[in-house]
Amino acid sequence: MKTKVLNLLSENSYVSGESISEALGISRAAVWKYINILKKEGYIIDSSTNKGYIVLDRPDVLTSVEVSPFIRTEFVGKNIVHFNTISSTNTKAKELAADNCPNGTVIISEEQTSGRGRLGRQWVSPKCKGIWMSIILRPDIPPMEAYKVTIIAAAAVHGALAENGADSLIKWPNDIIMNGKKVCGILTEMNSELSKIHYLVIGIGINVNTEDTEIPEELKDKASSLKLETNRHFDRKLLLGSILNNFEPLYKEFTSTGSIETSIAVCRDHSAVLNREVILLEGNKSSTVKVVDINSNGHLLIQESDAVREILSGEVSIRAKEGYI
Repeated sequence: MKTKVLNLLSENSYVSGESISEALGISRAAVWKYINILKKEGYIIDSSTNKGYIVLDRPDVLTSVEVSPFIRTEFVGKNIVHFNTISSTNTKAKELAADNCPNGTVIISEEQTSGRGRLGRQWVSPKCKGIWMSIILRPDIPPMEAYKVTIIAAAAVHGALAENGADSLIKWPNDIIMNGKKVCGILTEMNSELSKIHYLVIGIGINVNTEDTEIPEELKDKASSLKLETNRHFDRKLLLGSILNNFEPLYKEFTSTGSIETSIAVCRDHSAVLNREVILLEGNKSSTVKVVDINSNGHLLIQESDAVREILSGEVSIRAKEGYI
C-alpha cells in the first residue's frame, strides 16, 4: 500500500489526501500514516491543508518504484527484490531461485556485508555508493555454455557506462576497468544437472559513487569507482536501468540464436588485454603470454612461443605484468 500511495503522488503538483483515499479505498488517516512512513524512508513530501501532498525530493535508493521508470525490458528487472542490507545478493538470489521466483528477477541491496568476487575474493560494498545486484535467469542452454552469460553481462555494463558518459575497458572475462583500475566485477553462479540448467545467478558489483576513503588501502592501486575516475557523481537509478536495458537484448540474442557475436564484438573492441602481454596463471604455474584474440565462443586466444592456444575463463586468471592491467 505504501508503494501505491507513492505512485499516486506527483512531483509537479499537489495531490489531495481525499483523492488518494478514494483511489486506494483507505481512510485519510491511513494515507497520512503511509506519508509519514515515506518521509522516514527519505522522501521529502510537503503537506498543505488546502492542497494535499507533493513530492519535493526522492532518496537515492534502488527500490522497484524508483528504478522501474528507467527500465525498458520485457522480463529482466520486471520483478525487483530490494534490501537495505544483505550479506550477498548472489546468496539471496540462489535462495529465491530455488523457491522458483520469476525468470529475470533482480536482487538489489544498498549494502553487502559479505560480497564476493571471483575465486572467493571479498568485494567491499558500502551503503548507497554502488550497484550491488544479482539477476536470476533460467536459460535453456547446455551448462557448459553458461560462462557466455558473463561475457554478455560485461558487454552490457560497458554499454551502459558509455551511455552514461564513462569510458571503460573489459578485462576478459568479467572485470570492467577505468584508467587501469577495476570498477566492476561480475560473478556467475549456476545450479544444474549434467544436461540442464536449473538457474543462473549473475552477480554484478559496481563501485559507482564510492569515495577514496571507502576503498581498502591494500586495494587502492587496483580498485576505484566511477566517481573517482571521472570526478562526477552518477545517478545510480539511471545507470542500473541502462545495464538491464543493454543486457536483455544481448541475452535474448544468445538464447534465441546461440550466438554471442554482438557481445564478443564489444569485448574485442574495448578489450583491456587484446594485443598485450599478460601474466597467465594456471594453478601454481605462471607464464608470460600475448593475447591475440577472443574467439566467437568467448575463449581467449593466447600466443606462447610459436603456438596459439585457446583458454577458457574458468581455467585461468590473467594479470598485467605491472599494475592491475
